[in-house]
Amino acid sequence: MTKLQMDGVSIAYESKIIVKDLNLTLPEAKITALVGPNGSGKSTILKTLARILRPSRGVIYLDGKSIHQYPTKDVAKKLSILPQNPIAPEGLSVRDLVSYGRSPYQSGIRRMSKEDLEMIEWAIDVTGVHEFMNRPVDALSGGQRQRAWIAMAIAQGTDVLLLDEPTTFLDMAHQFEVLELLKRLNETQHCTIIMVVHDLNHAARFADYMTVIHSGSVVRKGSPSEVLTPDILRDVFRIRADVVGCLHTGVPICIPYGLLENT
Repeated sequence: MTKLQMDGVSIAYESKIIVKDLNLTLPEAKITALVGPNGSGKSTILKTLARILRPSRGVIYLDGKSIHQYPTKDVAKKLSILPQNPIAPEGLSVRDLVSYGRSPYQSGIRRMSKEDLEMIEWAIDVTGVHEFMNRPVDALSGGQRQRAWIAMAIAQGTDVLLLDEPTTFLDMAHQFEVLELLKRLNETQHCTIIMVVHDLNHAARFADYMTVIHSGSVVRKGSPSEVLTPDILRDVFRIRADVVGCLHTGVPICIPYGLLENT
């Protein structure tokens, strides 16, 4: 399994520090949800883990070695990232999109290998996009489109999958469709999934661990029952809420009933 951790990481945009002295180890073969208020640094942390951004200080370790010491293609063979609102070229078919996941294994004009083709077929099958694999990506519904992008990401054959708000702009049914797919991938393929999640109840339902980010720092991490508490909701999210156990799943559910008054 691929190990990923941040050691004393600070991230800045020009002179503005977004994240400061962050230490974070991501549990292997588990789903970790990064949660926090808007502007807390969640997406910035995810992009830095993926080497899209370079920290101004500290080190990101990938299998015990600085991620910035690896060639780009080697990083892409170990982790894949699905950003918010990815855009495919107009008219690109789902199958062609999924095939892009094999790009780290290509060089020059070399044709796809048998392994490449098998991985593409596997990704199409496991994400359930076979029925519309020949349709253009831009002709799909929101849930179908997101499944196609996830198929591309897992076609890379990586142990780590990073997702930035994978259910943004989806209706409730499609949100569950995508999150249940990710949960199934984690359980059957034992991949490590790290995702920025906006909905706290979704994070509690589908993640093994939650990490609360506030003003660029980790303020709490642990299981959903350890993290989703009235004091975190009050101090971090500035809301008054009850936390109860779901009758069907047993996981904690946040029920807001008011905003915290400014004091």
